[in-house]
Amino acid sequence: MIKIKRQRRNPYPTTNEVYALGQHICMSAHKARRIIDQIRGRSYEETLMILELMPYRACYPIFKLVYSAAANARHNRGFNEASLVISQVAVNEGTTLKRLKPRARGRSYLIKRPTCHITIALKDIEFEPIDRFMLRPKTKNTGWLGWLKKG
Repeated sequence: MIKIKRQRRNPYPTTNEVYALGQHICMSAHKARRIIDQIRGRSYEETLMILELMPYRACYPIFKLVYSAAANARHNRGFNEASLVISQVAVNEGTTLKRLKPRARGRSYLIKRPTCHITIALKDIEFEPIDRFMLRPKTKNTGWLGWLKKG
């Protein structure tokens, strides 16, 4: 049997994006999407202000994820927080936790606690990619055809 080794995927699809992932957050995906739709495409500072002033319970975990993505951008890539924009936001349903609630006469009812997974990607709008071809050292003309290029 031949084992095929799977290549590791680059966690940053483009060079100017960073992301943060929150898994198994105890809220329904529908309630999280209600807030996510308000912050998609906005700047980092504007997003923090919106999330602090919204009266929903789901704002706090999303606020922590946005803050964590900005910390990843600052620490891992050296981006400036003033130039960050929320480029992609995704909310997916997670596993449903099943709990039992005791009822009368020894019975119990099933309580379902939905969870969700939230992914937030930030993009730096002032990022300029480095041309790797220009960083390579120049080759010396010492080969057997080097005498042709001198004259």
